[in-house]
Amino acid sequence: MCYTEAEWSLCFSSGSAAQPQEHASHNSIGLSDVVLVIQSQRNSFHARRAAERKVEILQRAAELGQGVPVVLLLHELSASERDWSILPLLPNLSATYGLSASWFLFIEEQTSISLAKLLQVLNRYQVQEEWFLGKSLHDNEPSIIHHYAFSEDPGSFSFPDPAAGWALSSLLLRRLAERIQHAQPKSDFTIDLKHEIALYIWEDGNGPKLSAVPEFCTESRENCATASTTYLPHCGSPVSRKEVFVAVKTCKKFHSERVPVVKATWEKDAGFIEYYSDVADASIPTINVGVPNTERGHCGKTFAILKRFLSKAVPKTDWLLVVDDDTLISLPRLRRLLRCYEAKEAVSLGERYGYSLLLNGYSYTTGGAGMVLSRPAVSMLVSSGCRCYDDDAPDDMVLGRCLTSLGVPITHSPLFHQARPQDYSETLEQAVSFHKHWNIDPVTVYKLWLQDTHPQDEL
Repeated sequence: MCYTEAEWSLCFSSGSAAQPQEHASHNSIGLSDVVLVIQSQRNSFHARRAAERKVEILQRAAELGQGVPVVLLLHELSASERDWSILPLLPNLSATYGLSASWFLFIEEQTSISLAKLLQVLNRYQVQEEWFLGKSLHDNEPSIIHHYAFSEDPGSFSFPDPAAGWALSSLLLRRLAERIQHAQPKSDFTIDLKHEIALYIWEDGNGPKLSAVPEFCTESRENCATASTTYLPHCGSPVSRKEVFVAVKTCKKFHSERVPVVKATWEKDAGFIEYYSDVADASIPTINVGVPNTERGHCGKTFAILKRFLSKAVPKTDWLLVVDDDTLISLPRLRRLLRCYEAKEAVSLGERYGYSLLLNGYSYTTGGAGMVLSRPAVSMLVSSGCRCYDDDAPDDMVLGRCLTSLGVPITHSPLFHQARPQDYSETLEQAVSFHKHWNIDPVTVYKLWLQDTHPQDEL
């Protein structure tokens, strides 16, 4: 993928790369011509971090003295949970800032910015043209999360690394804002936002491709306009292993195939763990929740787990983690991450997907990557009367729909992964989870990507 230091020169020579010598702007812009959108979330931890980033940006702008940018927190722009998918937000941004701004820069809450260098970058491009700028990523092989797009040549299509930030010229944003009102994305699902935005902008070759900007960075370097800190923040000592209850969904046909992988890898890091199946097996042991195994979804089984979590049959803990029997997970890293969240709040945490977001759909955390729920969130779900429409309904989607109706935000962490490591293009260090054993050695994947060489003190 075109984003390491060694590949910067390649970025400049590629067809989709930025060529600043050819596109020098005659009318220089200042920070007052820039709208910065911090892709914040409603959860209190993320909202606080984004607010701190906004204050920092405005302070540095005042020190620089080249104008003051508009800095927006995404979660404050409307009451809609769908705005995280960006496309529904474009008409509002266009109507409010489309004529007064030259550039729109989208960053994550942990993305830092050198404002002076950002202006140097943006002033290389004619604002009267359509530009889509970012740090270039591409698939190294056809990926399931991208629906195997460009399978004959996966490296031919680039999409931005969101941690480094990405930018749209105002002209492009205004056109996209018009288009989204009558031409929606081809899929109802939002799975990998960065790839789907790039596809929508490219418009089957009728729109611009991503222009690679070497100064948009993840690792900080001397000439970087942006850089990103880790997705696994340090919020103090990890929560105790006794505060996380782990529920593994399995079934009889996988007792001898998948469960041994869990026991050989991450089970040892669990304080409390139970296996839920369609049959009781004392050798594991498993608990028969009274729901027959289903081939499609596991809604009935998951809701039985939620009720058991609140009962006196299991130890009382702050957090519930629900995983599949082919989920690979680092519980020590998860416990470090959970220190950042308030266990007394209703929290739903994992890898966030969306369904029919442009038509007032809902978000959900993907089941295979691991679904984390605080005790208040579980209590709200069970007491709300929310139910599966069928035992084989997709549990993650039903939970997402219910939580959305209850006003519980679906909180995203890119450390959770619904697929295998080779299905992703971005940096995977400090990942919390992966999913699926297909065409891999799961024990090797666990040791390579999830097992800490120097684990934190276990509590």
